[in-house]
Amino acid sequence: MAFSDIARTPRTPMSPMMSKVLPYVSDKTSSRHLGRSLDMGHAKAYYNPANKSVYNRYSVGDWGQSNNSHFNLSSKERSYGERLRADAWRAIQETDSRTRNRQNEVTKRLGERVTDIAFWKSELNTEINQMATEIENLKEYRRVLEKALGDTANPLHVAEECLMHREKRRGIDLVNDDVEKSLIKEVQLIKHCQGKMKRVLDKAMAQLKVNRAAQHALEVDCKDKHHAQHLDDRMQQLRNSSAGIGYFPSIENVDNTITIPESWARYTHENVIRSQKERAASEKLRGEIDSCMRSCANEMWSIFNAVNNNFNMRIHDTSDARNKLQAHLQRTMQEIFDMERNIHLLRKAIQDKENPMKVAQTRLDERTRRIHVEVCHDPVMKTLKHEVNDIRESIAILKKSLRESELSLARLMKTKAVLENDIGVKENSLKLDSQLCMGMRKGFPMDPKVGPIFQMPTC
Repeated sequence: MAFSDIARTPRTPMSPMMSKVLPYVSDKTSSRHLGRSLDMGHAKAYYNPANKSVYNRYSVGDWGQSNNSHFNLSSKERSYGERLRADAWRAIQETDSRTRNRQNEVTKRLGERVTDIAFWKSELNTEINQMATEIENLKEYRRVLEKALGDTANPLHVAEECLMHREKRRGIDLVNDDVEKSLIKEVQLIKHCQGKMKRVLDKAMAQLKVNRAAQHALEVDCKDKHHAQHLDDRMQQLRNSSAGIGYFPSIENVDNTITIPESWARYTHENVIRSQKERAASEKLRGEIDSCMRSCANEMWSIFNAVNNNFNMRIHDTSDARNKLQAHLQRTMQEIFDMERNIHLLRKAIQDKENPMKVAQTRLDERTRRIHVEVCHDPVMKTLKHEVNDIRESIAILKKSLRESELSLARLMKTKAVLENDIGVKENSLKLDSQLCMGMRKGFPMDPKVGPIFQMPTC
């Protein structure tokens, strides 16, 4: 049989790992594979008389020794091959078991990782929902606080209007009374409450920003957790028969991690703790808003009622003074009427004395015309003189009384004018206080529980 006709076993290509395990035979000399140096003999020169040439030939012993060498080489290589096949089978089983165990361990750890991610994701979602609720509650409190702050503008305007109206008082009624003092105190208190509300409102705005920042950090972390959970869950479901698997050379050398499990859990835990801390601060701020609104409402209602009470007392005092002035005016006017009638009577009395004076003086004058001895200073003469003097004294008394009555009438008229002017001042003050001021202030509810700045949200 020709050498080319020998059936050759196809050579199985070896992997790089198998090529490292199996030896490669490059030296075909049997003596090197037998592990010892064999003397295969030396070829000797023989003369061939047929063709008259010299040839190199081995001896029969060399031939037999060569065959034995090949036999021994074959047995050794077969034995080595058998051992190698056994070692290879054990290596296959061991590597297959190790690969399966390692893959199962990775799958298990992926499941644990997915569980951990799901736990923290649940914590994040719970905190996100609670923070969202807290943000809505704080926004509602801020809205109510803004409305309450706006509602304080009307009472402040009313108090300032009352002060401006009371500047229109006249004369003696321009007094720094309890009403004016309480109105000034009310304006100061409302402005103080407005300042306090504005400061709390600024704190609420800042807290809302911090809450949204904490919520954003939670949402970003939750989004990353969702992505990682989806990816690791898909990797956990990945099998050797799954589609989409492939070789990625040197991927095991790529390390793009930035955290370790401890820092990974601590990052999420810190986000949750930060959110809880800000949520607690937000709840505390809502309590502060509630307390601020209630205290401001109580203070404003207290000063509002105090001002109204002072107004009512002032209106009562002014009305009482006006009524007394009107009573005095009535008596003064009656006295003026009586005085005018008295003056009329005095004048008439003085006028009535003229004829008796004329009669007496005429008698005296006629008796002066007596002659001689008849010109006697008789009792008649004396009586006439006394009569003239009495009438003259009576007229003087009446005129003096008339002058005094006229002066008294003038003073009474002046007093009447003063009383009328003072009554006008009191009427003006009553109009300002009872109609203009109290007319505006009666438009507000007196019960704090129905006041607009007292309404609170129910969460």
